[in-house]
Amino acid sequence: EIAAQQAHCDLWGGLAELIGSANGAKFRTFAQSLTLERLLLVANDHLNELAPRYQLQRVPGTDLALQVVDRDMGDEIRAVESLSGGECFLVSLALALGLSSLSSKQTRVDSLFIDEGFGSLDPNSLDTAIACLDALQAEGRQVGVISHIQTMVERIGVQIRVEAMGGGVSRII
Repeated sequence: EIAAQQAHCDLWGGLAELIGSANGAKFRTFAQSLTLERLLLVANDHLNELAPRYQLQRVPGTDLALQVVDRDMGDEIRAVESLSGGECFLVSLALALGLSSLSSKQTRVDSLFIDEGFGSLDPNSLDTAIACLDALQAEGRQVGVISHIQTMVERIGVQIRVEAMGGGVSRII
């Protein structure tokens, strides 16, 4: 009878080892890591258009941490925290575009809003980012950009302009 109970206990122990505790943390992390793998595939496609120098990958031995491969530096592995403002913006944009590309039959993300970050880009990177956003719009996706950068103002046809009136009041012009 003890051996039977031990076998039963071993079965449940094995399941607990595979899927984790009752709060689901281990299983949730596993599911998120699968989604992250898919996101990285799509985000790296976008990043290849935006900044072919970089590629995102998971940090080995972790479930959800990311690192950057710098192809121009002999495939040097860099922490995402080491990216400059412009580099970080392009990587973030690639991830946002990747998230918007992840869709199923039930869910499709057709709108993307980007609040600034364009000021940290050099002129070539800015042109690349705008071209990528134009391509998304051509695919039928709505892209909203919040920016004060003159190049953005000149290149975006449909605009909603907001003017600060002072005292916390603004108006649409």
